[in-house]
Amino acid sequence: MVYESEQDVLGANDVVVANWAPDSWRGHEGLQMPTYNDAAALGAAEKQLSSYPPLVFAGESRALMADLAAAQRGEAFLLQGGDCAESFAEFHPNNIRDTFRVLLQMAVVLTFASKLPIVKVGRMAGQFAKPRSAGTEVIGGVELPSYRGDIINDIAFTPESREPDPQRMVQAYNQSAATLNLLRAFAQGGYANLHQVHRWTLDYMGRSPWAKKFAQMADRIGEALDFMKACGIDADTVPQLNGTSFYTSHEALLLPYEQALTRQDSLTGGWYDTSAHMLWIGDRTRFEGSAHVEYLRGIGNPIGMKCGPSLEPDALIRLLDVLNPDRKEGRITLITRYGHDKIEAGLPKLVRAVMREGHPVLWSCDPMHGNVIKAANGYKTRPFERILAEVRGFFAVHRAEGSFGGGIHAEMTGQNVTECTGGAIAITDEGLADRYHTHCDPRLNAAQSLELAFLLAEMLNDELAERRKAAA
Repeated sequence: MVYESEQDVLGANDVVVANWAPDSWRGHEGLQMPTYNDAAALGAAEKQLSSYPPLVFAGESRALMADLAAAQRGEAFLLQGGDCAESFAEFHPNNIRDTFRVLLQMAVVLTFASKLPIVKVGRMAGQFAKPRSAGTEVIGGVELPSYRGDIINDIAFTPESREPDPQRMVQAYNQSAATLNLLRAFAQGGYANLHQVHRWTLDYMGRSPWAKKFAQMADRIGEALDFMKACGIDADTVPQLNGTSFYTSHEALLLPYEQALTRQDSLTGGWYDTSAHMLWIGDRTRFEGSAHVEYLRGIGNPIGMKCGPSLEPDALIRLLDVLNPDRKEGRITLITRYGHDKIEAGLPKLVRAVMREGHPVLWSCDPMHGNVIKAANGYKTRPFERILAEVRGFFAVHRAEGSFGGGIHAEMTGQNVTECTGGAIAITDEGLADRYHTHCDPRLNAAQSLELAFLLAEMLNDELAERRKAAA
């Protein structure tokens, strides 16, 4: 990542959105947000956050938008991944490092196979709030408010823990700042140097056949780097070999937090949410006229929108007209989440509508959220085979419709968890209990993430070959 300079705004076309202000969302219907019983405490937390420095810079968000525009044109590919929900309890530099290094591994696999730049966006440094299907839950006959993520309340099932606490927003900000500081150091301080590619493999992945395949690929990369160095091209002369661009994202769910971190860019006059480079709207909050749509329409960040079976083409087009009226490239990423058995029937009508209306969008596949099942032993899981089947269906639809599937959105971790069944290491239903640590939804572990990257690379290669053949 780079810091903002005057060079960042050359050619920028930020405009102040009409009839919009950072707090105009408060006049709209807002779902999936808590009710804080102490209004004074909420106001104090918002005021405190509004005086804090931005976590990211407007110029960085503009750089990401340019990268996403390239992916939209088929000149790059988006890799977006990270925790289902970050937690205060599991905040540790090793966890941040391990997730970052798995994303690096996945990106290298995709780059090596496709010969495309990979836009790396983490679900990190802000992914604390989670939508829930019900406002309360019942355990042992006791009914309490649902756990909505550590930025709102605590997972412990007690009345005190489940009470929404606005000071948790301040703690989330501080953890995000520390996470971002470490991510920037990893991305630009030499850890992402391609000469380190062998060292990115986590120790516990040794029994995965994909770890061996990655080692073989790393050998080939090393040979290429040695050849380039002999020709006078190395990390000292080409900075891209020594570091990488890495961006952050999260669902813009808790709007008081997002508003408190909204800043007006002094160079362009546009408003930006400085809590992350990219924000997205979830499936439950992206209805027309919602508070979340109202807020996101006014910020200059690139934004994503989850698209599932409940979204009809006409409603999607109306939302795109609101969120991207100027039709800027790289502004909108549509993140599809159907389920392995629904995507090929449901997605084509959205693709056709978007193409018909000429809206510039980047299509990305979330193969996680539509494939949750409950195992026989009661654990919520996601079978790896269903995840893979949805990715295949995603590419099949875009191939058939003449559009381009340009991204993947995965919930994953560098920790050695057993939360999703299947994959080459064959986690069984019985094995889920071994290391089931998630605070919310099941995540792919490092070995499964790497396996997904290799299989995705094969699909992407086939897709690119089809495009070249069609263009010939």
